[in-house]
Parts: sequence; C-alpha cells; structure tokens
Amino acid sequence: MNLRFRLRPLLLGAPLAALATAVLCACGAADGLSTGEKAPPVSVQPRPEPLWSAWSGSSPSAPGADTASKQPPPEPLEGFEPGPGGLAKADVRELLRADTRLRTLADRPMIKKPGQPGIRPPVLTDLTGDGRREMLVAIDVESGRSVLAVYYEKRGKVHPILFTAGRRLVVETLGTDLLVRSPCADGGEQAVRFHWDGTRMSTVSDVKSYQKPGHTAEEEDGSSPPPPSGDSRGSGARP
Repeated sequence: MNLRFRLRPLLLGAPLAALATAVLCACGAADGLSTGEKAPPVSVQPRPEPLWSAWSGSSPSAPGADTASKQPPPEPLEGFEPGPGGLAKADVRELLRADTRLRTLADRPMIKKPGQPGIRPPVLTDLTGDGRREMLVAIDVESGRSVLAVYYEKRGKVHPILFTAGRRLVVETLGTDLLVRSPCADGGEQAVRFHWDGTRMSTVSDVKSYQKPGHTAEEEDGSSPPPPSGDSRGSGARP
C-alpha cells in the first residue's frame, strides 16, 4: 500500500478545515462585539403603573373585556359638554348622569380608600396617544364588584370608549395601554389588556393565571391572597 498517496488527501484536508474554522470565526466576530466595544443600550420596557394605588393590593391580578371588533363607534354622551377646561375640569357626577349605564350610580359618595362603596377619585391619563388625557372613573358597589368607564373627548363631545366590570378591580397603565386585573371565581386571576384602536379601547390580551402549588400571595408580593370568589364581564356588564 502506498502511504504517500493516502497521506496526501489528509494533508490537503487540513488547510481546508482551518479555512472553514477561520470563516466561522469571522462570521461570529461580525455578529458579536469586538474587544473593547461597548454593548448597545437596552431599551427600558414599560411596567404596569397603578392608577388607584390604594386598591392595587386588594387583587394581585384581573377583569372583563370589552370586545369591540364589529361594534359601531361609541356615541357621544347626550346633554353633557365638558366646557373650556375639558375633561380635567368636568364634574364627574354630571358626566355619570349623562351615561345611561351609570347614571343610577352618579350620586354615590366620593371615596378615597377601599373598603366602602362609592366613586373613586377620577383619574386623568393619556390612553390614545394624542397628548390629551382621558378620564377614568371607577365605582365600587356593595356587592364587592366595581365598574370602570373611560371617557374620551373629541370636538367638544365626550365618548365612552371603555366599560367593564369585575370584582375588586385593579387598574394599571402599561405605556398607553390599560391593564385591568381581577380574581376569578375558580381561584385564578384574570388580566385584560386594552389598547386604543382609533375608535375605542379594545382587548389585545386576556390572560388567566393560577398560583403555583406551594406558593402563597404572601410569599410572592407580601399581601394576603384574595378569597377565591368573583367574576368579571365585559362591555354591557352590570355592577
């Protein structure tokens, strides 16, 4: 057997293997960072910001969605004009009286903390991204349920762009989105995320989660777990 001819292909293969390794290393260097090169900045992702912080501890997560894909645009409230100060200066009771779904709750007392029925302090925040703030109104009733409504001003008219209800609602912003959380009857926790679609706040996600076995709410967030009772409904729900 001629060893010279057997060794020659192996010797030729060695430079080719080295060349292939060099090419792979070059590809890796092109995609990675060179020595001394700074890593690109990491963009900060939005985090949920509670709108009624006093109510945030009452329910770890929450509620019902306003599915709006084929619904007609919301009609403006009749008989109500916000005035020159806009929604920021609007009388929340007059606003509720103009809303046929909530006028029976308009005379409830104003409350500043959870544990009693009434109207929470209205909150103003920009959910549509147009630089103007919408008004969010939440009402807690004796049954333990809560109602949330969002109002949007356009050309001097006020439009209700979200109506939802659930038990012990926790309402947060996530960027310009709205996150509404509530416990479910089966012990789970529902979190519904709403996004402005140009017409109303429509549902973009509806997630139900359950605690892992062996974990308690005190271990995870230092708060007491809510009773495993409650429900939530979307648009058209009654308190």
